[in-house]
Amino acid sequence: MCELLGMNANVPTDIRFSFSALAQRGGGTGPHRDGWGIAFYEGRGARAFHDPQPSAHSEIARLLRDYPLKSKIVIAHVRRANRGRVALENTHPFTRELWGRAWTFAHNGQLKGVKKRSLDLYKPIGTTDSEHAFCWLLGQLRARFSSLPSPDALDQALGELCADLGALGVFNVLVSEGRTLYAFCNKKLFYLVRCWPFGVATLIDEDLRVDFSTMTTPNDRVVVVASSPLTRDEVWLELPARTMTVFRNGQLIPHAPKSADQRSAAP
Repeated sequence: MCELLGMNANVPTDIRFSFSALAQRGGGTGPHRDGWGIAFYEGRGARAFHDPQPSAHSEIARLLRDYPLKSKIVIAHVRRANRGRVALENTHPFTRELWGRAWTFAHNGQLKGVKKRSLDLYKPIGTTDSEHAFCWLLGQLRARFSSLPSPDALDQALGELCADLGALGVFNVLVSEGRTLYAFCNKKLFYLVRCWPFGVATLIDEDLRVDFSTMTTPNDRVVVVASSPLTRDEVWLELPARTMTVFRNGQLIPHAPKSADQRSAAP
C-alpha cells in the first residue's frame, strides 16, 4: 500500500520536516519505492514534482528537503505499485483543471471494478485505478455543478462521491482545489494540529528534531495528515472510517456535512 501526506495551514508553511519522514518511507525505512510526488499550492496554481525513482534516493526529493517552499496546502504520496507499472505517468498526486482551479488528488488503496465506470471529459494519462477514480470524480462534480459551488455544497458532494468510490475497496484519499484539504478515510489515516504553544517534534523515520516555537507565531495553525504518525512526541488522532474530513485555514471544520452512507444509517 502507498502512503499519503497532506498539510493545510492558515499561513504559508514549510513542509520539509514532515516530507523528510515521508521520503524515507519511499525505499528507506519503508517499502514504497515505486515513485513519489508532491504538489504545493500557490494561490490557485499548483507546483508539482514527480519522480518514478524511490524518494529515499531521489535527487529531486533531496532538493525539496533543502529548498524551503512554503504553501498553505500540500499533498504528497509515495507509491508501492500494485496496479499500473512503475512509470512517471503513474506517480501521484494527479492534477487536473475544473472550474478554473487546479485540483490535486492522491490515493492509497485498490478499487475493484473502478475502470468499468465510464469517463467523459477527463481521461487518465497512466494506467492506475487511482487516476481513473480521479477522472470519474471530477466528471461527476462537473455534471453536478456548472461553476464552483459554495464550500458547503462542495463538501457535501465530495463526501458522497468519495463514499461511493470507497464501496469499491480501500480508498484513503487526499484532494484539494486550492482552498480546502479534503481527507477521505476508508481504512487508516491520522492527523495532528500544530498550534500555539508550539513544542518540539522528533521524526520516527529520521534523526531529525525541530522546535516549532522558534519559527512560528501565536496565530499560526497547521494540520498534518499522514497514513501513519510521522513523529514520536506529538498527539496523532485517527480519522473516522468511511468519512470525509474537511480542513480549512489550519483547522478541522467541525460541522462538515455527513457522507451519503452516514446519512442513510441515521435513525
